[in-house]
Amino acid sequence: MKTLKDPQIILFPKIQDPRGNLTFIESQKHVPFDIQRVYWIYDVPGGGVRGGHAFKETQEVIIALSGGFDVLLDYGDWTQIFNLNRSYFGLYLPNRIWRQLIHFSTNSVALILSSLPHNEEEYIHNYDEYCQLRK
Repeated sequence: MKTLKDPQIILFPKIQDPRGNLTFIESQKHVPFDIQRVYWIYDVPGGGVRGGHAFKETQEVIIALSGGFDVLLDYGDWTQIFNLNRSYFGLYLPNRIWRQLIHFSTNSVALILSSLPHNEEEYIHNYDEYCQLRK
């Protein structure tokens, strides 16, 4: 897979079968990084919000495994929204982009593939600090 520099939807392989479909993801083939961490967000009340941060170096791919939600990307001077509601595509996010997961439908599950292990120092939680870094 080529190196990606902008947020974008990635389509994953979808093997259709009358017994149920199958989708898979491989590091460096379907996502542009080695997957170092996988986590999921669930039991978010309908209409709920998660996120509200950026990462200094971490890249991520966000997938709606079940249900749907929007991903609001904030660049400091403009915003962009991606709707995720299919388990066979994900949103690639390079580092240094402020994100919020919003408008969760009931019983949604968000799966996140991350390029780095968890490190609290990697997070940018302060929006003003984020805007300064973007300049």
